[in-house]
This record gives sequence, C-alpha cells and structure tokens, in this order.
Amino acid sequence: MHRFPGLFCFIVVMNIAPLAVGAEKPYQNVVLFLVDDMGWMDSSEYGSTYYETPHMEQLATQSMKFTDAYALPLCSPTRASILTGQYSSRHGITSATGHRPPLPKGASYLPETAPANQPLLMPISKNYLDPEQYTLAEALRDAGYATAHIGKWHLGLKEQNWPEQNGFDVAFHAEPSPGPPQYFSPYGTLPPGSKMPKRKKGERAPTLGTITDGPDGEYITDRVTDEAIAFMKEHRDEPFFLNLWHFAVHGPWGHKEEYTAKFAEKTDPSGQQGNPIMASMLQSVDESLGRILASLDELGLADNTLFIFYSDNGGNNHSNTPNEGKSSRKEDSEQMKDWRKWAGNLPPTNNAPLREGKGRIWEGGQRVPLMVRWPGHIKPHTTSDAVVGPIDLYPTIFDALNLELPSKQIIDGESILPVLEQTGELKRNAYFTWFPHLTPGVSVRQGPWKLIRHFPFRRVNQYDVELFNLSDDIGETNNLAEAMPEKVRELNTLIDQFVEETGALYPQPNPNYQARVRQKQ
Repeated sequence: MHRFPGLFCFIVVMNIAPLAVGAEKPYQNVVLFLVDDMGWMDSSEYGSTYYETPHMEQLATQSMKFTDAYALPLCSPTRASILTGQYSSRHGITSATGHRPPLPKGASYLPETAPANQPLLMPISKNYLDPEQYTLAEALRDAGYATAHIGKWHLGLKEQNWPEQNGFDVAFHAEPSPGPPQYFSPYGTLPPGSKMPKRKKGERAPTLGTITDGPDGEYITDRVTDEAIAFMKEHRDEPFFLNLWHFAVHGPWGHKEEYTAKFAEKTDPSGQQGNPIMASMLQSVDESLGRILASLDELGLADNTLFIFYSDNGGNNHSNTPNEGKSSRKEDSEQMKDWRKWAGNLPPTNNAPLREGKGRIWEGGQRVPLMVRWPGHIKPHTTSDAVVGPIDLYPTIFDALNLELPSKQIIDGESILPVLEQTGELKRNAYFTWFPHLTPGVSVRQGPWKLIRHFPFRRVNQYDVELFNLSDDIGETNNLAEAMPEKVRELNTLIDQFVEETGALYPQPNPNYQARVRQKQ
C-alpha cells in the first residue's frame, strides 16, 4: 500500500484530554451553521444580484471567506464527512440515502450483477453512520462540551443511528425524509416508538423524531433557530458545540408567501436567477443567521465562539422542471401547483458561472460557500482560495480548541487553522471527491487543476476524463485532457493512490454486460 504523508490520512496517536471544569475562561464554543442545498452563488455575498442576504454580507465582514470550499455533491456524504473527518470513500456514505433502511447484515455494497445494458457494477451507498465511528460530537462531548444537534440529520433511519447515539446530548430532528417533515406546524412528527397510524392513499406518512409542534403556521426555519438560541442560553456558562443543520433550502420548498410576493416583483439584473420561492427561503435562512449572531452578542459569547457557515452541496438546478416525473401523492401535487404559481417552470436556482449543480461532480455540484469567524484569531473581512472541504472541520475544530485528536479515529482531513490565522498553508497537495452516483466518478483538485475520472456506461475498464484549469475556466468548458496527457497521467496517479489509501469500493465489470443491449437503447 502506498503511504504519502500530508496527502490524506492524519492519525494522531494521543487521546483526548478532557476539559477541566473551572478551567481558564472564556471557554471556546463552536457553532456550525449548515444550510441545505445552498449553492455557491446563492447569496448576495457570493455574487447573486437577485437573492438578498444582508446578514451573510455582514458575517463576511467579520470572517474569512473561502472561494474554493467544497462539499460532496449530495447531502448525506457531506454530513458524514463533517462528523467523521473522512472522505466518503472511507466512511461509505456516498449518496443521499440516510432516510432508507440499512442493507441486511452481511450484504455486499458491491452488487454481484446488474442489467445487461450496464457495463459496470456500481457500489451502493451506506445508509447510516457506522456506530464504530468516533464522531466529532462524541469526541467533544467526552472532552467536556455540551453538544446539540438541531435540524436535519439524514444519517440513519433507525433510532440507533440518530444524533442521540452519535454524541449529541440534545437533539431536535425528524426522520426519515431528506427534507423536513413539513415546513409549517403542525409538522407531523411522532415521538420515537409511536405506532404509525393508517393513512389514506396519497397521504404522506408521519415521521418519527423529536420535533414537536408549535403554533399553527410556525415556520420550521424559525423554530430550529429558536431551539438553537434556547440551547445557547441554557449552556452559556459552559463550553458547547451547536450543530445547527437547517432543513432549508431543501424541498418541499415551504416558503413565507409575504417574502415570495416581494421577490416575484423583482427581476435579476444578471438574468441568471429569478425564483421567488428560493429567494424567500434564503431570506428566512439569512434572518436565522442574523438571530443566531445577535444572540451570541447578547449572551456575551461572540468573542469566544468559533462560528462556521457552510453548505452541504451545490445549488439545486434540476428539480421542478417540466421534464420531472409526476408524483401520485396529493401533497406533492399541491406543492407543485404552488411552485408553478410562483416560479413557473424555473428550477430552484442557477449556479452560473459554475457548471451543473447538486448531484453532479462538476463545480456547480460541489463548490459551496464557507465563512469562518473567530474574533481575536481570524482577521475579519479576509478571503482565502485554499481548497478545503468537510473532512477538514473535525481536525480544525480540535486544533482551534487546543484538543488532541482521538487516536481511535482515522482522520483524512487537515486542520485549516494555519490558513484561518494566516500563519501557514495546508500541507496536502491534493483534494478528492468520491461520488459513484448520478454522474458517477471521482475528481482530484490540485492547485488550479481539476481532473474528473468518469465511470461511464459506454465502455468497460476505460474511463473518460476531463481536465480543467479552474484559474481561467471556472465554468469547466474547455477540456484539456487530450492536449495535456502528462498532466492527466500525473493526476490519475493521485486518484489511484487515493482509491487504495481510503479503501474506495471501485466499480467493477458487470459479468452480464451485453454491448448490443446497450446499443439498442
């Protein structure tokens, strides 16, 4: 096996030193504010001329803003990488399947066969966070931190895989939907262990979880903000880790109509964006951000809180277009009528100048906003083009808190604290995205260069590649692979090493493949 220090795996051979109660104050707290499906261009701070996000703009004046931050192209893999510090190829959650039942015990994640028109056997994603993982929350809890998960989880359908079993003392969430149970109260969530009631054809099944109903019409984005603020107030005199993972701006796209009506009258000067539903939801998220930041100020916690603003994948530029399949559920039909009323045939957002969006391995699917604030440590209103991702949050948080990483957890990420404090650069020489779904493939980013190795269905044991210089082609329009074969070989070698080092479950030839079947379709 190849070993190359500084590229992937940072395994620290010391145990966590528990935080002594009564230690020198102020404590350093951590707040992770994660937005669902928010693209790189989905804020006025990152360049949108349609969306209005003044609190994100204000946060940028107090933070280091990253221009080249990455997530996975779908939500569950990113979330798992945040909590494990590992690439998706290592932790095994490679698609947004955290709401599905786990495979039977002993089942293979690489199928033995596939339809005759598919040359490759494609790996299957894990549907839950492995209990053997020593999560970021568990490690911080064991170090003396109060921990809370509030909002979307999507890392396991079964109760044994919920936040409460992964290091969170407080949990406010619902399963199994990738989105919220409902955007408005009553939310339709039953306590764990409840018997599912009978439902009529087309009705949505209730979800299980710890979300409780508020007043009729209460908006879930406002409610999770309330819960987050309540947690901070309760634990203001002790160190805490608040994991606030918003349901917005994921479907089913519940929105405040008073905001939507305002944006329906607005035209995007750039002509790129213009969906009033998405604009409304982003305004609500921005207001949530403003409330959280104001609460930190009011509680006297702002100066000793590491605050991270991030998204779980690129913007959704596919859903609700006319070519989408129809649902038989009455609720979905009503939602689509509402969408057509306000947004017509528009997708949720537009990621231009980036290529494609959510669920795709190009930049529009994995480049996301990231801003980090830590008064006294991070110079405000600064910008970094360092290539960073979800695998880096675990080691960065531990570094910032002056805690030693746990020896029992393999960490692929690297602390970005030297970048944040402008005292040094990252040691690794490449960053990888493993995504064997939808547009299946693996990408490597090294400096301005990005190589995508696709896993196409056209040929067996032969992979199409795309090579881009992102410094002058952020839209990935000019494939340089044929013109620069040496650079392709160099980056392909890094991919091979990455696959071996992280134990990636690589696609294999389908023994039942028949080329003629493929050609007829």
